[in-house]
Amino acid sequence: MPKGPLMIIGGAEDKMRKPTILKHFVALSGGRDAHIAVIPTASSLGREVVDVYDALFTKFGAARVDAVRPESRDEAHDPVLVKAIDEATGVFMTGGNQLKLSAIVCGTPVGEAIRRAHERGAVVAGTSAGASVQSSHMVAFGVGGSTAKQRMTQVAAGLGLIESAVVDQHFDQRNRYGRLLMIVAQSPQLLGIGVDEDTCGLLEDVDGDTVMRVLGKGAVTIFDGSRMVSDAYEAARSKPLLASGVVLHTLPEDAVFNLTTRTLVPQPPAVQQEDADELAEAGRDLRQLARDIAAADATPAAIRRRLKLRRSKPAETPSQPPSQPTDGDSA
Repeated sequence: MPKGPLMIIGGAEDKMRKPTILKHFVALSGGRDAHIAVIPTASSLGREVVDVYDALFTKFGAARVDAVRPESRDEAHDPVLVKAIDEATGVFMTGGNQLKLSAIVCGTPVGEAIRRAHERGAVVAGTSAGASVQSSHMVAFGVGGSTAKQRMTQVAAGLGLIESAVVDQHFDQRNRYGRLLMIVAQSPQLLGIGVDEDTCGLLEDVDGDTVMRVLGKGAVTIFDGSRMVSDAYEAARSKPLLASGVVLHTLPEDAVFNLTTRTLVPQPPAVQQEDADELAEAGRDLRQLARDIAAADATPAAIRRRLKLRRSKPAETPSQPPSQPTDGDSA
C-alpha cells in the first residue's frame, strides 16, 4: 500500500480568509469521515492552540479531533496517546519549538505511531516546527541571513518521514536562505527544502517516487547540492562558505517536483480564457460547417463565403410594432 501524503507547511497558514491548505488537509484526511489527531507539543500555548485547530477542522467537516500532547518522553509512551494516533486518518503537528518536538517525540512510541500512520496511508501534516520535524534532518535553531556561514545553525534528527532531506520554514519571510544552504554545504547528499509562510509542499507517492506539488500563496525553494563544491569541511567559525554548483529550484503554486529524481515535473501549459473562448467559437463554426455541408450538399468554398457573410452582417434591429390606426384610417 502506498504511503500517505505529507504536508509540509511553512507556518502562518491562512485560517480565516482563504484557508485552502487546512481545507485540503481535512479533505485528504477523509472529509466528513476524518478523524484527526492534533499534536501541539511544540507550542508554548495552552489548550487554546488545540481549540483553534479543533474549531477549524470541525468547521471544514472533520468528524472528530483529538489532542495528543506529550510534554515529556515518559508521556510519549502513554498508550492512550499512541492509540489516538493509530486510529487517526490525519495527524497534524502545530508550530512552536521544533527542537522540543523532536526531543520529546522522536524515538518514542508516539513518534513511531506517527511513522506507522504515514506507512498505512494516513495524511501527516505539520506547520512551522511540525513541518521541520518531518524530514530526516531538522534545523534545531539558528540565525537568519542570505549568506551561508559556518556554524550559523545546528541540526538535529527528525522523524525521517522525508528521507535525505532537511526542511526549513518561514523561509523567505525570515531570510533563512543562508542557514539552509549551510546545511546543504556541509551535507551535500541532503536536499534542502525551504517553505514560505501560507505555503505547503504536498508530498505523495507516485509509482515509488516522492513527488511534491506546491499549494498556497508563496513558494518552495530547493537546494540540490549533489554536484556542488564546498569548503565547509575546513572553513573557520562564522566564515562565509564556498558553495559552488548548487542547483536552485524556486517552485510557486501548482509547480510539481520529483524529490526522488530531483527534477521538475513538466506540467501542461495553462490556457488563457480568451484563447479558450476563441477555440470554442472555432469549434462551433466547424460543427455548423459540417451541418451545412450535410444539409445543402454545398461545396466547402461556398459554405466559407456564407459564414464570412454571416459574420460581417450587422445585427438586425428589432422591428417596430405596426402603427395603430388613427382617426380617419381604415380599420
